[in-house]
This record gives sequence, C-alpha cells and structure tokens, in this order.
Amino acid sequence: MLVANLPNAAEVRAQLRNNVVLRHLSDAEWARLEPMLAIREYGKGATLENQGDLSMEQYFILDGILKRVVSNPAGKEMILRFAAESDIETSYAAWRLGTPIPFSIVAVRPVLAAALGMGQWVQFMDAHPQIKSEFEFQVMKLMSEVMAHTITLHLLNATGRVHRFLRKHADLLERIPKKELASYLNLTPETLSRLKQRGKI
Repeated sequence: MLVANLPNAAEVRAQLRNNVVLRHLSDAEWARLEPMLAIREYGKGATLENQGDLSMEQYFILDGILKRVVSNPAGKEMILRFAAESDIETSYAAWRLGTPIPFSIVAVRPVLAAALGMGQWVQFMDAHPQIKSEFEFQVMKLMSEVMAHTITLHLLNATGRVHRFLRKHADLLERIPKKELASYLNLTPETLSRLKQRGKI
C-alpha cells in the first residue's frame, strides 16, 4: 500500500522522515520518492530476501526487527546483524556487483517496512548525489559493523561478547528472543541464561 493511502499516513511519513537515510531528503526529494514506496507488513519469521536471489529490494524499517543471516548447505546459520526502527536493510552491494545476494533478510518480530525495487532506488539516488553519498556511507558503516561483529566472535569470550552487544544495542536486549540473541553471539541459550543468572548481564 502506498503511504498516501494509509489511514495513518501522517504518522508513517514522520517515521520515514526519521530514517537514518531518508531524514536527509528535502521536501521536493521526498515528494518524488514517496509514491515509489510500498508499505508492507511481514510476520515473524517471514523472509524478505533469500540468500542466492537476484531480485533485490531496499527496505526502510518502520517497526519491528530484521536480521541478516547466512547459511551453509548443511543448514547451519550465522546471524550477521539486527536492524530495527529508523534503520535500513539492503542488498545494495550485491546489486552493484551484479551477484546474488549473499545473505537472507528475515523478520525476527513482525515488521512494518517501506520497500522499493533496488533499480528504482539506485535511479533515485543517481538523480540526488547527496542522498546517494549518505546512503553509501550508511552501507559502509553497517558492513564495517558486520565485520567487527564477526571478529568479535573470535577474539572475545562469552561475557565479552554479551557486554559488547549491551554497549552497542542495549535497546534491543529485551526485544530479541533469547534463542536469536544467543545465535548472534555464538552462544547456547543455556549459556546466555547462566550469564544472566550470575549477574554478568
């Protein structure tokens, strides 16, 4: 559904204008972009993008939490990042490289997001270089965070990994299911519970 057709269109516009990328749009730029955005709801566990797909979209999160996850042929998964309100999720790098998306994007909790095709989004950015610069900065930032998280799994012990998550994402602690958080930190749910019981969290 388009933003203009929503009963709470004003509220949704305010949420979108608070997005880490879209808050940099001028009124004229926003007027051009808004008709391209589709507002969609995704249930818990819904897959927005499948690892290996070529069809890609750009997502601006209004409500809920998404995870970026990779899996091997045996089905073992690794969660690379979580993204919540005012954040983005994107397969921009794969789109630019012309390669399949190397991860899946999945709803951890029910999610409300604005989406548009990656081709449309790139065309819009090409016409607005300042927005493109801000978006690519955010993409580099999140890729750097994914790399830092991956390194952390090898360098820090269980307590250190939990403390790092709390420093960076304290607002998500009570919103992410224990099983998902444990997976992200490469811990078992039981280990996470023990750390909590011992006052480590």
